[in-house]
Formats: sequence, structure tokens, C-alpha cells
Amino acid sequence: MFFRQLLAKDATLSYFFGCGSCHVGVAVDPVLGDEQWFLDEAARQDVKISHVIDTHVHADHFSGGRKLAELAGASYCLHASNAGRVAYPFTPLKDGQRIDVGNVYVDVLHTPGHTPDSVCLLVTDKRRTETPWFVLTGDTLFVGSAGRPDLAGREAEMAGQIYDTVHERLLSLPAEVELYPGHTSGSACGAGMSGKPMSTIGFEKRWNPMLALDRAAFVAALTGSIPPRPAEMDRVVAFNLGR
Repeated sequence: MFFRQLLAKDATLSYFFGCGSCHVGVAVDPVLGDEQWFLDEAARQDVKISHVIDTHVHADHFSGGRKLAELAGASYCLHASNAGRVAYPFTPLKDGQRIDVGNVYVDVLHTPGHTPDSVCLLVTDKRRTETPWFVLTGDTLFVGSAGRPDLAGREAEMAGQIYDTVHERLLSLPAEVELYPGHTSGSACGAGMSGKPMSTIGFEKRWNPMLALDRAAFVAALTGSIPPRPAEMDRVVAFNLGR
């Protein structure tokens, strides 16, 4: 298995991973303008990009997902709830779906809260063990923080959804599972996140201050620390919706 993390502009983290022996890879959350980096990495690893996945319709940066998928001849994937919302065809992802990538598989976890369509991606290398190795958490759970809940305009409701999905879907994973978020410190997608670009489920469960709170306190803390709206948010969202 190969794994690459790219620190893109606006403190965004993108990912490229897959199975070198089967010559196939998956790109996650690419930023517009970074397409060549993924194509170069694919050539370096001698793999074909089979899937390009956005963990949600982003509000803080222009996604390069559709462009990369077109250049690579890959499937562009979003959660199925975006059907009728976006103005372009995509491959729908559903909760519990498994994507086979050679000797690697990706389990889709629907984790609404930051946005209604947010997903996390649980990745396993079958050549090592059937236990998941890492989870890409998008903007749902960060190192030291959690995603902002206001982008859908229902802050308290969405903050409660983040609490529920984090505790029910992510914190139930084995403690040793590595956690790779969609952003690092400096991003407008959450407050108080660490500059460290990875963690583990066990470390976050013990030391992430948001995870020590009960549901009511979590909702109050998350809605009380919402960062300013991302620059050009309306234009960015319209672009990412294809409108």
C-alpha cells in the first residue's frame, strides 16, 4: 500500500493512496490547481487513479475533484444525497459501501454534521490485517477540534449531528486507527484545531477537548466558536455545485 498526504493552500489536506501491486489508487479532496501533483504521483507509483472522492461539497476552496477525474479517466464520487443538488453527473456513495482498490478497501461512513453530505473514509490494507489502518475524517473531526456546524444554516441541529456521528461512527473504531483530517490549523472550517496533520482515534478520544463534553455542552461549545465565513464562500460553493 502507498499513502501520500498533500498540504494544499488554505490549510487543506488532500490524500492519495492505493495498492501499488495492483496498480490502482484513490484521490481524496484534491484542490483545484493540484491535479498535476496527483497525476505525477500516480505515474511515480505506476498506478491508475480509479476514484476521486470529495468528502463533501466544500465551502472553503475550489475542488479539483471533477477536473482530476476527467484527466485521469476516474470516477468522481460524492455522497448520494447530492443527487439533484449538483449540476453534473457523479458516482454516488452510500453509507456502508465498500470500494475495492486492489489489496486495499475503503468503507464509506456517512457522517453528517459539518454538511449533510459529509462522509469519512475508513481504509484497510488487506495484506496486513482485516483491522482498519486509518480513517480520513474530512471536516467532521479534526486533530484537537471538530468541524464547524453552520454551513447548512442550522447550527445547533448540525452540531448535534456532528456529536452523534463522531461518537457513534468514529469513536467506536479501534484506538490504534490513525486519523487524517481534511484541514490543519489555519483553516476556516473549524476553530482550535491542531497544526499536527494526523492523530489516532485513541489519542483524540483522550485529549481532544471537544470529546470530553456531553452532547449539550458540545453543541454549546461548537456553536459558540464558529470562525468567520470562508472568503468567497458563495462563489466557491456555486462552483463546487457546478452552477
